[in-house]
Amino acid sequence: MTETNDDIATLSFESAMKQLESIVDRLEKGNVELEESIAIYARGEALKARCEALLKSAEQRIQKITLGADGTPTGTTPLDVD
Repeated sequence: MTETNDDIATLSFESAMKQLESIVDRLEKGNVELEESIAIYARGEALKARCEALLKSAEQRIQKITLGADGTPTGTTPLDVD
């Protein structure tokens, strides 16, 4: 596998997840030679980190709309994820 991990930082969540699923599928089937297994495993780790970072970023942007006594929106507060 000659692909580097430099492109991962530009991938969307969906693209990164699709590649990660493909890597998991290939590794589970066991049809990959050792050296390539190591390379795609490392890429999988980088893809996993990218997906986690994108999810965390999305989580931080989600906000809850606050309403006044009359039911009109008054602003936003961070969403409680507990």
